[in-house]
Amino acid sequence: MRNWMKRGMALVLTGMIVLSGMGTTVMQVWATENGNDAGSEQPGEGEPQTKASSSENGEDESQRPPTDSQMEIAKSDIAAYANNLIISHNLTGSDKQKIVDMLNEAQQKISKDYNHANGYGEMQNYVKNVENMMDAVVASIPSSTSEFLSLADTYQTPTVKYGQAVTIVLPVINLSPAALSDVMIKPHISNLVAEWPFEPSSAGATRTILSFPPYDNQRNLEEVRQDISFNFVVRSDVKSGYYPLKFDVTYTRNGTVETAELTTYVKTIGTAESGSLDGDAMGDNTQKSKPRIIVTGFETNPAQVLAGETFVLTIHVKNTSKSSSVTNVLFDMQAKEEGKDADSTFAAFLPTSGSSSVYVDTIAPGASKDLVIEMSAKSDLSQKPYVLDVNMKYDAKDAIDLTDTASVSIPIYQEQRCETGDAEVMPMDITVGGQTNIMFDVYNTGKTTLYNVWVKFEGDSITGGDSFLGTIPSGVTGSVDAMVTGAAPTMDDGKIKAVISFENESGVVTTIEKELELFVSEEMMGDFSDEMMGMEGDMIGMEEMTGGGNKFILPIVIVVIVLVIVAVIVVVRIRKKKKEQAELAADLSALDDTDGIDRR
Repeated sequence: MRNWMKRGMALVLTGMIVLSGMGTTVMQVWATENGNDAGSEQPGEGEPQTKASSSENGEDESQRPPTDSQMEIAKSDIAAYANNLIISHNLTGSDKQKIVDMLNEAQQKISKDYNHANGYGEMQNYVKNVENMMDAVVASIPSSTSEFLSLADTYQTPTVKYGQAVTIVLPVINLSPAALSDVMIKPHISNLVAEWPFEPSSAGATRTILSFPPYDNQRNLEEVRQDISFNFVVRSDVKSGYYPLKFDVTYTRNGTVETAELTTYVKTIGTAESGSLDGDAMGDNTQKSKPRIIVTGFETNPAQVLAGETFVLTIHVKNTSKSSSVTNVLFDMQAKEEGKDADSTFAAFLPTSGSSSVYVDTIAPGASKDLVIEMSAKSDLSQKPYVLDVNMKYDAKDAIDLTDTASVSIPIYQEQRCETGDAEVMPMDITVGGQTNIMFDVYNTGKTTLYNVWVKFEGDSITGGDSFLGTIPSGVTGSVDAMVTGAAPTMDDGKIKAVISFENESGVVTTIEKELELFVSEEMMGDFSDEMMGMEGDMIGMEEMTGGGNKFILPIVIVVIVLVIVAVIVVVRIRKKKKEQAELAADLSALDDTDGIDRR
């Protein structure tokens, strides 16, 4: 990483020299891809380079003004380069904005500053220098070897000067679904001035975070970050340039002690006598940079991968070298192991063919390839992203068995499942204006949480009963206890619906329906009551007239009540029988219509 950083800063200085006119161009433009023979050998990095493009009459094309088409191609090339950097390094926030600002400035400059003699060659050199400066921006971004601990993108690279007392603040965030405890962060110190910019004696004590809450996608990461401060004194002989600052981290997660490394950067200003880190890198002519293969993106088919499903993974890779091909490339895709201990670890993804390797014969300079592999996700995976490592082994012109590693995070989703228990409707027959109590259970049988659970009742004969159950975690039961009111007599088979709706983490609503049976009849008790009141009055009158007929009143009242109950039952049954006959007639009519169609 340090050597790569040095080379990046060296390229930035080269770009600054070219743009300011203070020096001569140190890099030349090679022949375009269409003009090169696919099998021709191109100069390696560090070797003298000569221009290869010329017009048909022998005139050097770089000495001519660029055409409109050439300027558009240059703008398109630099836009593609910026886009690849943003995607492959997952840039966000201020880091992404720096690349976008450099792109916008470069496209404006290409459009208006190079329409003159010698403009084509200057434009090509400018595009190359801007790409180098973009690389330097990416090189200065903080990184972490842990998939859980990381630095927030609000971190700004500080600038410090020799002999200065400084405070370095690390905005640490926890992306783990589990809480972390006993987090210990210690600077990785070196006595070498080229590796550590501060006085070793000023390193200070190890910093500790006693408790770090788990990742919550409902909260802003900036609200739960932990700012860790370190006080240093810059060495008097510090070199000018960008130093990587590495911090060793240990923490406890789910009862297991794990380690990681956080890396950030600091820009230093040293004395003229101390020199610069970039000067050291430029002076090292014995070590040549190797071609790099990066992952520029990926897709899955289907786009949303469910646990237990088989899916096709397509990974896009690119050879970032502008001059060297890579050959004999072997890619090996390995999912990071999950689990708490050695006996329960497992891989989240497995290749369906049994082989996780993909071989590519060669990748030309600047070319891209697609790696396609079919994989299956374990059925019991939790709903979260899982990391897949892409291990690379390849050969180049001046080296063999080069290695590199990249990673992609594949989100896995769990299907939401909801079931209901048997319903109790008490009573099952009510009159208009009357109420009944409906009770049943809602079970979350899936592996994800059900959010905003609502139960609403639908039917022409009822109103009310809406119930909000809120959030039901996986494996938990919610209970419905609602009162519905009869609104109109039942005119159908007495079926009403309980509609259960719930949301997933993305707010997508799912509904299921449950059928219940409830009959609503007309209110008839008022008429019978009046008649009973009249009959009771008559009987009272009779009692007064007879002067001693109390023993006959009670049997008469009982008989009247029984007659009223029988009348209600008969009316309900007659109405239900008429309804069934009407439905039978409708079915026979539909059958006749069907037979008529068949005869035709």
